[in-house]
Amino acid sequence: MSAEVTIRPITREDHDIWMPLWKGYQRFYKTDIPDETSAITWRRFLDPDEPMFAALAFIDGRAVGIVHYIFHRSCWTPGDYVYLQDLYVGEASRGGGIGRKLIEFVYEDAIAKGASRVHWLTHETNTDAMKLYDRIASKSGFIQYRQMFA
Repeated sequence: MSAEVTIRPITREDHDIWMPLWKGYQRFYKTDIPDETSAITWRRFLDPDEPMFAALAFIDGRAVGIVHYIFHRSCWTPGDYVYLQDLYVGEASRGGGIGRKLIEFVYEDAIAKGASRVHWLTHETNTDAMKLYDRIASKSGFIQYRQMFA
């Protein structure tokens, strides 16, 4: 029998269990986000006036995954869109449906708050994750362009 996965929004007390998962996500994408930026991000998650949210996945009381998402306006619909910015499941816990449950948690929050769409990006080399994404969402056909300023 597999262990039950529980997912809940982060709380102020979760910083020390969130940070190793956040750092694991950064290692996965071969990036190093400055600690000051991570501190700002954490504060935004806890600020009720910010449109940014985070949740943790647990198995047997141990945090094994995170999801970060941001509500934003759209010119195409009256309801907000939700950008699922970061999704990460620790390597030892992958393949057990945790990523799917984290995405479904975001879907449920989006629906509850009247959003019109959840969308996200992934790197073209993230083929394992794309197997899941292809089952639970549709590709938009759009290609991302960007210009960095900071």
